[in-house]
Amino acid sequence: MARDGYNVIAVDADPAMNLAYAIGIPSQVARIIVPISENADLVEERTGVRPGGGVGVIFSLTPKVDDIAEKYCVQGPEGVKLLVMGTIRAGGSGCMCPANALLRALLRHMIFERKDVLILDMEAGIEHLGRGTAKGVNAMLNIVEPGTQSIETTLRIKKLAVEIGVNQVLVVGNKISGTEDRRFIEKAMKTAGLSIIGYIPFDPAIMRADMLRNAPIDYVPSSPAIEAIKTLKTKLLAKYRGSK
Repeated sequence: MARDGYNVIAVDADPAMNLAYAIGIPSQVARIIVPISENADLVEERTGVRPGGGVGVIFSLTPKVDDIAEKYCVQGPEGVKLLVMGTIRAGGSGCMCPANALLRALLRHMIFERKDVLILDMEAGIEHLGRGTAKGVNAMLNIVEPGTQSIETTLRIKKLAVEIGVNQVLVVGNKISGTEDRRFIEKAMKTAGLSIIGYIPFDPAIMRADMLRNAPIDYVPSSPAIEAIKTLKTKLLAKYRGSK
């Protein structure tokens, strides 16, 4: 999307925090990034309370966040901006500690106030999305692998997503080795009433890119997996470009 001229912010909200490597930010830069949730000085400055301040403290639920993306984003290739948020360690309602209040306010701002393409990489859940922020999300992509555990996780996520108002829940089949894998996912998703928007084949070149800490789009720009992701991008833009 960035190569197509869009202003892209990639938000890493996965505990593994590996998105920097996937988009080509050098290891020496990625290693020193401090997640927003762990930046105690920033949390205290914006909410009025330092993390771990004890029980019964009073802090702001509407902290100033409109300058955080510019100040704390890391510039990646093609102009992609990376913001490492860290995690919210609670379910849908959320733990109302100062760090979580800051993360939620920041996410609401980026979804509703900015005009960027915002891609949020989360762990297998919807912890960062409350009912308010969910209304601004165009679609949630569930990455499903051909296995029972992955299917069951997707069904749980679908239920949670619908409960908070994310009605566009789309499935991407990943690491597909052949027709049998596709049929397995298709059967399960048909039963669940979920739409499959695309498939990404199993591609050893992606694994090699990960070993070398290289962005796959640069390491193997024409590999089967990258071509499938490009097709997915085209479908998403056709479906959601111009939507509110």
